[in-house]
Formats: sequence, structure tokens, C-alpha cells
Amino acid sequence: MTEKTDTTELKNYLKNYSENNLKEEFIKFYELVKLLRNECPWDKEQTRESLRRCLLEETYEVLEAIDNNNIAELEKELGDLLLQVIFHSVIAEQENLFSLKSILQIERKKLIERHPHIFENLKVNGSDEVKTNWEKLKKKEGRLSVLDGIPAELPALLKAFRIQEKAAKVGFDWKDEKPVFGKILEELNELKSNIDNKKDLKDIENEFGDLLFSIVNYARFLKINPEDALRGTINKFRKRFNEIEKFAKENNFELENMTLKEMDEIWERAKTKD
Repeated sequence: MTEKTDTTELKNYLKNYSENNLKEEFIKFYELVKLLRNECPWDKEQTRESLRRCLLEETYEVLEAIDNNNIAELEKELGDLLLQVIFHSVIAEQENLFSLKSILQIERKKLIERHPHIFENLKVNGSDEVKTNWEKLKKKEGRLSVLDGIPAELPALLKAFRIQEKAAKVGFDWKDEKPVFGKILEELNELKSNIDNKKDLKDIENEFGDLLFSIVNYARFLKINPEDALRGTINKFRKRFNEIEKFAKENNFELENMTLKEMDEIWERAKTKD
């Protein structure tokens, strides 16, 4: 299929689905996105800026499918995420900025260059050394700081984790987890002191941030991703609270009229279902 392909022929090509090889399927998908961009009123109106929300939502839906171990849903959501990638490339092609082909070429070249232990003779001992070399190679590509490359819009919890991880790869790190846990206790005491002494709210906020940062650091030593851990706890909270709502609905109660003790009893029963 080329840009000059007749629209009717293209539509027939896309509608008459058949199981073909990967290359054929990828081309079909790419041509479909281009067709929709040219003929669908909604697709025509989209810009990089308007699609930001879609890209973010699709990414989180992929994460949700992974969290729920829902493989069927994961298959669908990965398709939606791929659509966003190709949609952005089609917009760029129309503006003569770059193309899907150039995206793939750049990424393939980058992956080969960052895996010298596969494509060259570099010897590594385990995945930790692979990650350390990865950061060194990125620095050679022109980044001014070891901490560069962390997206500004990452959730703060995950951003803290990635910053600590990057700093650790160049040796700025505790030797073992004991002092890291001690740092949590230190920051907790400082927060309590600020609260007890009725310090300015901004000072309390700063201490609260320091405490969170130290907890994230400890999670890293435990090999726990704090973003995943917190997301799991949020999901757990939601399920348990839904049990309270379910009980209230089945018994014609208003949540606002239930006592905390009544809610706690249902909460404890819900915990046994986790």
C-alpha cells in the first residue's frame, strides 16, 4: 500500500480481514490509521496536544490490566496504546516532521547501541550491571546530568523512585538498608517536631515530603516499586469500601447515617476476602 492507493481499494483492503503475517498486519493497521486521519471528522481535528490525555489514559489502562492480571484486557489495551503511537506518527508525517519509519529506525539503532553486551564483546555480570551501563551510554549521548531523562509529568512517587535509582547507579547511595530505615525514623521525628511546635504549614509540608522521599528510598532497597505498591493499596481500599457501600445499599442505609464502628466491622469482614 502506498500514499497513491485508491481510497476505495484501500477500504476494501482494510475490511477484508484475513490472517496474514506480522508485516502485513502492521501495514494494515498503519494504513487504517492514516485513512481515519484523512476521512473521520474527529480524527481530522486531533492534534498532539489533544491526544495527550488519550495517550496517558491508554497507558494507565494497560497498567490496570497488568495489575488485574487480565490478559484478555491487556491484549486490547496494548492495541489502544499502539494506536496512539501510530496516530502521533501520522500527524508528524503530515507536517513533514518525522515518520513512523524514522521512529522505528531511531529506536532500533538506539537499542543496538545500548546493548553492547549483545551486539559487541562487552562482558556483564547480571542485570544490575546492564542498567549501570545503560545510564553511562545515555550520558554519552549528550545528557548533561545523570538525572536527565525523567519525564516531568511522571507521578511524584515514581519520579522520586527513578531519581534515587539513577543517583544510585553512579554510587550516590547507602551501602545497606539499615541506615535507610533509620532515615525514615529521623524524618518522621522531624515531622512530628514541626507539628508539635506548630511550625509554618510550608515547613511541615517540606518535612512531610522528606519523609515520603525516605520511604520511597527504602522501597527501592526492598526492590519494591512504590508506585505499584501504593496503587495496589488504593485498589484494596476501594474494594473494601465498596463492600461497605454494598452493605448499606442492601439494607437501605445511608452511608452518612452509619457509625464508624459499623463501617469498621464490614471493613474487617472485607479484609478476609483479600
